[in-house]
Amino acid sequence: MTAPDVVVLDYGSGNVHSAAKALEAAGARVELTADRDRVLAADGLLVPGVGAFNAVMDALRTVRGDELIDRRLAGGRPVLGICVGQQIMFESGVERGVVTAGLGQWPGAVTELTAATVPHMGWNTVEAPSGSRLFAGISDERFYFVHSYAAHEWLLDPHPAIAAPMVTWAEHGERFVAAVENGPLCSTQFHPEKSGAAGLRLLANWLETL
Repeated sequence: MTAPDVVVLDYGSGNVHSAAKALEAAGARVELTADRDRVLAADGLLVPGVGAFNAVMDALRTVRGDELIDRRLAGGRPVLGICVGQQIMFESGVERGVVTAGLGQWPGAVTELTAATVPHMGWNTVEAPSGSRLFAGISDERFYFVHSYAAHEWLLDPHPAIAAPMVTWAEHGERFVAAVENGPLCSTQFHPEKSGAAGLRLLANWLETL
């Protein structure tokens, strides 16, 4: 079996190199770039993200990453967002009273966690739906989270002609969206590249869908 070609979108996000190394360990051929042709031609696109929602969106737009993600998804081409790379798929992010428009692939806002300890930092379990491809064989494992904000509800209305999205949940003070599988668009709030063997298995599961 030929290793899939995956581009890690290079727009200045801090965890690009660790994400690229994890994808290689999971079996992909990886390129770190924001070149339009390479991004659109790859079997898969990984969108990393750390830091503030508005800073990530500004950096993403600088390389026209928002257009590239939308173009890939319009053609049914797989995209995986990680951490803030998941958050920006929603309509908006609210940080310290500032509302920033996201990519709008899913309705809803990303807001601050309500918990005794914020940020949510460390290992946590998830509640994956039956039939999840991302979590095949690892639904009982723990994954590594580092975040203060999250999506707390899932508002996308089901479409009769399209398979319903699979939403995985976790809890830290309250329930929040830990991962999404929605056709060609998948995402995780946690960091697979920091989640040991379980994280590598999740990335390998994603690669098998490409």
